[in-house]
Amino acid sequence: MDAHPKRDLSTERAQLLRQIPSVDELLNGARLSRLSRSVDRQLVVEVTRAALAELRERITGTTHPIRILPLHREELESAIADEVERILSYSLVPIINATGVILHTNLGRAPLLPAAAEEIRRSTTRYSNLEYNLEAGARGKRDVHTSHLIERLTGAESAIVVNNCAAAVLLVLSALAKGGEAIVSRGELIEIGDGFRIPEIMAESGAILREVGTTNRTKLEDYEKAINERTRVLLSVHPSNFHMSGFTEKPSLADLVALGKNKGLPVMEDLGSGCFLDLSPFSIEEPTVRNSVEAGVSLVIFSGDKLLGGPQAGIIAGNKELVQKVRRHPLFRALRVDKLTICALEATLSAYLRNAIDEIPALRMLRATAAELASRADSFLKELWPHLPSAGLKIELVEGESLAGGGSTPTQSLRSPVFHIRSERHSSADLERRLRRGAGIPVIARIEDNHVVVDLRTVFEDQEPDLIAALAAALQ
Repeated sequence: MDAHPKRDLSTERAQLLRQIPSVDELLNGARLSRLSRSVDRQLVVEVTRAALAELRERITGTTHPIRILPLHREELESAIADEVERILSYSLVPIINATGVILHTNLGRAPLLPAAAEEIRRSTTRYSNLEYNLEAGARGKRDVHTSHLIERLTGAESAIVVNNCAAAVLLVLSALAKGGEAIVSRGELIEIGDGFRIPEIMAESGAILREVGTTNRTKLEDYEKAINERTRVLLSVHPSNFHMSGFTEKPSLADLVALGKNKGLPVMEDLGSGCFLDLSPFSIEEPTVRNSVEAGVSLVIFSGDKLLGGPQAGIIAGNKELVQKVRRHPLFRALRVDKLTICALEATLSAYLRNAIDEIPALRMLRATAAELASRADSFLKELWPHLPSAGLKIELVEGESLAGGGSTPTQSLRSPVFHIRSERHSSADLERRLRRGAGIPVIARIEDNHVVVDLRTVFEDQEPDLIAALAAALQ
């Protein structure tokens, strides 16, 4: 006879199921009762029901032998309270960007300058004159808070703002080319972030895409031959997120503008990154918005949160008559920005007019020299060493590269001293994960040649103590 008879799993499961308390029993207990008074009771009810349903599933769904143990009610209550706390906690949290990618799309692109945050606090936590003309005592337009600043900085006759650059392209084409043709070089039909493609955005506008030229070469005569009675706009798209080299050709913006004037057609340029400054002294070659306006482009479209260094926005600037036509289109109201964006954009543009460029974090990072960063890195390493293990660790300061990122300057990099870190205790992948998922503020680094790379160019100086703490913990 078998000394160890088979256990009746169904009986064991039934006994475990009988030990599960009811929802009411748990909610009437001291801990969850207190919790229900401090947060939405319905949330606590839903989490409790879900926890009990999961517990029943674990008991009835397993095929492994189950030990008959009393269910610890305290542990169950603790798990429910922890889940409620997790749901109520903010999922959007600050991180330390140690990647060296300044306009990192996944990390929020351009960080706002402190004055923008203060302006948001000052003007949005109370009522404001968002759409109220204080002088006339009547309804006003929200455009006035930013349009005059954009006009001064770019030389454009007029300007309006919508919620991002793709929306601006959609709106302008809907207003100017719906039912007609928009001519664009085949080599400029780019794909932007998250799989969105310019041809698809154009198609949604109701404009008919008329491709000219080839992938690598488009001539002015290609545009000219394609113009017909259905043509509504000539479109130029700046390739801000890729670079084409070799046997290439494209007409100059001035030539395209001259053709548009000759044919009575507006020229629209999607400039993308929205650069206001000459960044060539910092090894960044990117056309400025003012250059496009001065070249005679009818409408120039650009982002607020790339090289401009402000909040997410799509800015449309240029010919006053065309800007107003675009503004009157029904889509404008659906795509317009809210007061938070206006506050942040106004503060950012004001910094340009005050020549306080280094107040804008993205531009301060772009303009930081390798020598300045090396000095920072030396001081940082002196602060870090006492917190590190005494053995099994190698940290080197080497010459590396940072990137503008965010769909800007795709082939141009910035010389930066960076830390290469290797540990005998942890693989590079494990160390990167420990930094990203540590107990303190998350640190996002990159891996190159089996080293974890930490680039101080994108780390705010007041974050350095937190970065030291994160590295010390991860390297233990």
